[in-house]
Amino acid sequence: MNTSRHTVNQRLASPALDHPSQAPASRMSILRPNLIIFLVMTLIVGIGYPLLTTGIAQRLFPDQANGSLIEREGKVVGSRLIGQSFTQPEYFWGRLSATSPTAYNAGASSGSNLGPRNPALAQLVSERLAALKAADPGNTAAVPVDLVSASGSGLDPHISVAAATYQAGRVARARGLTMDAVNGIIGAHTTQPALPVLGEPVVNVLTLNIALDDLRKKGEGQPASR
Repeated sequence: MNTSRHTVNQRLASPALDHPSQAPASRMSILRPNLIIFLVMTLIVGIGYPLLTTGIAQRLFPDQANGSLIEREGKVVGSRLIGQSFTQPEYFWGRLSATSPTAYNAGASSGSNLGPRNPALAQLVSERLAALKAADPGNTAAVPVDLVSASGSGLDPHISVAAATYQAGRVARARGLTMDAVNGIIGAHTTQPALPVLGEPVVNVLTLNIALDDLRKKGEGQPASR
């Protein structure tokens, strides 16, 4: 009697002994739907969604989707989103760039991380001020702060209208243009913020300088070398 009761209790405590195939089957029943969900979500999120968003962007915003590139005579000369370094007096200069190993390196976007009391920052500002003064000795106007400071990304393609106006006289003399002509080009390449509270008007340095070169090609002003 005791032996029979012990056997029944043992079977109740270990049902898998009677059905050794139940455990693998149970694991597969859990694993299969998880694998299916994983594959379906991979197709949707990893392939379908990127293709959909890329297709929509290419159809509705092809210029922005391809990097806002600027072409001249069949060659890409830059992007509206990435600044370039200009140092000749006949060109408008952009902001300083702290990227390395070269300025405006889109593959290494970064700021200088220099604090306001850092001597290295003061040295950079002093060097920029000296370069601006050397390029336009007769200009006694206050230098806009964005002409002596780098942006947080090091890639900012814009300067303020004040920074462009500060350089207008130098560019006009170097190119043999009137101030009205140069100011007109500045105005044509000034972008207003979507809302007044979202910032101030800015000027794209690259498109501004390209417009000046286009003007020279039409026979207006003197030749310029970058």
